[in-house]
Amino acid sequence: MSEPRQLSIEIARFPLKNPFVISRGAKTEAVTLVATITQGQASGRGECTPYARYGESVESVASAIESARAAIEFGAGRAELQELLPAGAARNALDCALWDLDAKMSGVPAFRLAGLREIAPCVTAYTLSVGTPEEMAFAASAAAGRQVLKVKLAGAGDAERLAAVRAAAPRAELIVDANEAWRPENLDENFSACAATGVALVEQPLPAGDDSALAKKKWPVATCADESVHDRKGLAALRGRYEFVNIKLDKTGGLTEALALADEAQRLGFGLFVGCMVASSLAMAPALLLAGRARFVDLDGPLLLARDRAHGLRYDGSTVFPPETALWG
Repeated sequence: MSEPRQLSIEIARFPLKNPFVISRGAKTEAVTLVATITQGQASGRGECTPYARYGESVESVASAIESARAAIEFGAGRAELQELLPAGAARNALDCALWDLDAKMSGVPAFRLAGLREIAPCVTAYTLSVGTPEEMAFAASAAAGRQVLKVKLAGAGDAERLAAVRAAAPRAELIVDANEAWRPENLDENFSACAATGVALVEQPLPAGDDSALAKKKWPVATCADESVHDRKGLAALRGRYEFVNIKLDKTGGLTEALALADEAQRLGFGLFVGCMVASSLAMAPALLLAGRARFVDLDGPLLLARDRAHGLRYDGSTVFPPETALWG
């Protein structure tokens, strides 16, 4: 390494346009951590979102990033990072910062470093928070012009929520995310409601680690693993339960493992869904390198914010465009 590196960590807070509500609770702001690795005149950045569902907090993720400081500043690269930290938000911030730094120092865009010829614009889903049927119908009506709506569900009353959303947005493709809120005894009822409203995909209907009931029959709507899949470990065991896997960089621990997970998932016959936590464009940009391979894309985080960061991604309706190099990559 010709020049020394310096790692810095920053907490970023982004107020939301509206409260974001899922089956586990609500929030009014996105709190993220940004790792910046500077070497000479070049700097690379990566943004992650600590997630309490996975035992993470701002403090624990910052501590994990800090634990890798010496190795990163001494010159550790993406391969070494996979051994330094487990999959999760902390490794994601550092891994994406290293991708960005490599691109800035080499003058070669990150997508080319990843072996891609280009990043094409893609259609992203737009998320509707859980609410009463009336509240969700109002939100769906406002977003009815979007091509894909992702509908958050919560268990009891989901059939009524779905019917209200479908009536308000009759032409949109619907995917639903139960966030582990369903139970084996109501699978038939809930899947029937999804089929009746033309839902294309059901995301994580049962709790992770307690989803074996999904393998008992062929459901009328395709299923997608989210909380049940983080990286390649245990992926093979999900066959027969899910047709798709949701790849999120905060789960995989960065773009490096996300690319490897996508390869392995496709080898095993899974379809791909590329998702995100609620965060700024800096967190979405690396995930766009996977979007071209995915049947479903949900990279709407910046659309839910009251304000995005500078040089944010460009959204035109449901279409999201590749990042400027000033943002990432």
